[in-house]
Amino acid sequence: MEYVGMLTQIRRNNTKSFLLLVMFPVIILVMVWVFIAIINWLAGSGYDQYGNTLHDLDISAVNATFVNVLPWVVGGVALWFIIAYYFNVQMINGAVNAHPITRKENPRIYNIVENLCIACNMPMPKVCVVDDPQLNAFASGINDKTYTVTLTQGIIDLLNDEELAGVIGHELTHIRNRDTRLLITSIVFVGIVSTVMSIVLQILYNHFWFGTASNSDDDDNGNSSGIGFVVVLVIGLVCCFIAYIFTLLTRFAISRKREYMADAGGAELCGNPLALASALRKISANPGLDNVKRPDVAQLFICQPDEMQHGLLNFMDSLFSTHPPTEKRIAILQQF
Repeated sequence: MEYVGMLTQIRRNNTKSFLLLVMFPVIILVMVWVFIAIINWLAGSGYDQYGNTLHDLDISAVNATFVNVLPWVVGGVALWFIIAYYFNVQMINGAVNAHPITRKENPRIYNIVENLCIACNMPMPKVCVVDDPQLNAFASGINDKTYTVTLTQGIIDLLNDEELAGVIGHELTHIRNRDTRLLITSIVFVGIVSTVMSIVLQILYNHFWFGTASNSDDDDNGNSSGIGFVVVLVIGLVCCFIAYIFTLLTRFAISRKREYMADAGGAELCGNPLALASALRKISANPGLDNVKRPDVAQLFICQPDEMQHGLLNFMDSLFSTHPPTEKRIAILQQF
């Protein structure tokens, strides 16, 4: 595997973070334009003298409408991003039910984290614990004030000190390489698109299940309006789904090498690659936090939970998973 130094990895992650900040809004705006264009194309339909259906796309009208909605779209996305970006730690801790610990509450874990930070000359991050008997760990945060290492109670109880040092070293390397900033940027934008898509799906579901009976007594104009409403929603859903696929592909562009880099950094910090390999083997047997039901947050975990909630969005997230197979990570560590 190609050797990549720490500074090179940080520079690459900074570049990718910038590209994500540009690409995700572009994808959203393109899909908004496509949505307006399709509606305009359908609204401009008619018939020729032979009864054939004709469609006419008025580009100038599409662009004019797009310019009018642009400030609302940009403002909404920017507001969402600012809130999610700067309150990501609270949101993630709320999703996994994590709580901070102090040296007095858990001197064993706190001292391991502190010693590793001294060894690599980095500021001490916050340390959080999830009261879950399953096994997992992750790093989060965007700067020195918010960087956090989170462990489940299960991993604390099962792993010995050397194995825990390897896992914590892995997470500290994610922070040092600024992987967490990159991933949180990805989580925010994927969350925007998936949330809009979920809302449109829920509206369609409610319309078909609860709107049919009330529309049965309407006149032809009422039925036509109902059909038009459904068509608009379906078009919006398709555009959202396409945008979601593109955001996942963009996220997938984040190289899986970041996990191998974090493994290498963790092995170097703890001074025992086999201890981290042993830890990964134990974690992969029971990777926890299944109750989180958040595939976007799960990409932060050291191992993907084995029983994530089933569903279309979860399937798509797993299909474009940014985690390499744990068995391959263990095999590489055993070669050190």
